[in-house]
Amino acid sequence: MADTAETPDTDGTATATQESASTDRRASREQARLTRAARSFAAAHGGSAEGQIAYLGARGYRLVLVGADGGWGDLVTADREHAVAAAAEAGVTLQESFDGELAARVRTGPYEWSRMAGSQLGGPSDETPGTARTGAGEGAPGPAPTADDARTTTARDDA
Repeated sequence: MADTAETPDTDGTATATQESASTDRRASREQARLTRAARSFAAAHGGSAEGQIAYLGARGYRLVLVGADGGWGDLVTADREHAVAAAAEAGVTLQESFDGELAARVRTGPYEWSRMAGSQLGGPSDETPGTARTGAGEGAPGPAPTADDARTTTARDDA
């Protein structure tokens, strides 16, 4: 059999090999992106960072970073191993949990406090303009009144 021409692969191994190589390249790019972001974060926040990996559910994993200056941020990835490898390559020390000294170092600013308080302190909201807010104070945006909204008032007996 002198014929050395390639014949089409009928069992799909060539396709599986191509898909595996594509997945490996994608995973390598994802890990490199995470590593660059973690290094950049550490450089911008005092030259070093510590982190903790938290499971987000179907979304994947969150690598929470806390810089030497107390600044914090996070990176999200579908694969825990990518987060661990990126942290190691970037020189980020991983902690088992986000409590104690790590949590105490986090510095929150006015923006974070207003987001945590939401509309209670006039912070930014995630609502669609023109919709009513629960618990909102006077002057809160809401739908335009209609004839059905007419209400009668009764005197309160405070005695």
